[in-house]
Amino acid sequence: MLQQFGFTQYESQVYQSLVTSDQPLDATGVVKGSGVPRAKVYEVLHRLAEKGMILESTVEKKRLYSALPVESAIEKLKADFETNVQQLREAKSKQTITDDRVWTLKDNQSIQSLMKGMLDGAEQSVILSGWSDDLSSHLPLLEKKYNDGIDVKIHVIGELSTVIPDVSTLLPDTQHGTLERSRILIIDQQEMLFAGIEDTVWQAIRTRSKPLVKFFTEFFYHDVALTEITRKYKDMVMEDKAVRDVLLNLRY
Repeated sequence: MLQQFGFTQYESQVYQSLVTSDQPLDATGVVKGSGVPRAKVYEVLHRLAEKGMILESTVEKKRLYSALPVESAIEKLKADFETNVQQLREAKSKQTITDDRVWTLKDNQSIQSLMKGMLDGAEQSVILSGWSDDLSSHLPLLEKKYNDGIDVKIHVIGELSTVIPDVSTLLPDTQHGTLERSRILIIDQQEMLFAGIEDTVWQAIRTRSKPLVKFFTEFFYHDVALTEITRKYKDMVMEDKAVRDVLLNLRY
């Protein structure tokens, strides 16, 4: 049985001789009980001691050996196995190469389909920004993710009725002439998609590049902050021409 856990045949024989003995054994007793050659027994005993499978003691200048009790050995082997499994997982994750390339995509329907797939794969968090009529088709999936315990944050231009509490809403002013259609989607703080319109055609980029994910995450919170400041202090900022002109020229 021990050989299935990586122990040699000699190690298994020595452990069996010790665990079945009713008293500690010296090297001579181990040789007799295990059948391991005397020339090999000290080396085998040393390896078992290093692995924590036997106990050692010196009594009247004689080295004695005793086996780790079977139940304790079982617990040790289970713990070793779990540790090895975790190390294997960590080694695999260290070898995983992050795809930090930037991919481009055209066509609105393709972009919407890709967004749905990304949302469907979210496991921890979703950050989403866009116009209400663009986001409405994703609302059932967003609310399901929220109900599943995933952190969902939305910045929306226009009214959006939802059970999701963390929604920042910008209601465009008639003077917001520079507002442009765009979408930002960030999944699990690891993957992002940004889409916008150029020459009446939707185009998007998608990437796992950490700097870009961080940049667009900060961009999202920039939009949220401006929306909340404008909402709370609208009368004040709109009366100040310099501040108003800056705000109205920002994309949001």
